[in-house]
Amino acid sequence: MTQTDASETALPAPEDALPLTPATYHILLALVGQERHGYSIMREVESYTEGKIRLGATTLYRTIKQMLTANLVEEADERPDPELDDERRRYYRITSFGQRVLQAETRRLAALVALAREKGVIAAADWRGLVLGGGGGL
Repeated sequence: MTQTDASETALPAPEDALPLTPATYHILLALVGQERHGYSIMREVESYTEGKIRLGATTLYRTIKQMLTANLVEEADERPDPELDDERRRYYRITSFGQRVLQAETRRLAALVALAREKGVIAAADWRGLVLGGGGGL
């Protein structure tokens, strides 16, 4: 099953790209609403997970390379103020397809958490700790 929009060639349905690896999910989440370079992505993930998830450089750049190929992210053509930025940095942004994949994966994960709550695996109050505290470095 494929879908097409004006700016993209035929792509798989977002659900066909699931499940995402934790690194891919966190990178997409870090790119929502803002272009970032690699180190900024690493810091953002570490910040919103309160230090519980740390993307290593190898994992980050290997994953970004795969995400570029899968059209989940793209390299930004324009850079922030060049006088305030290191010219070697590459900036990435989420694509519209990447946004749809992120939404589909978030729905999939939410359904799993709802099932776990329904089965008594976790209490509703444990939701934030489960999402943000669920693991070590990637």
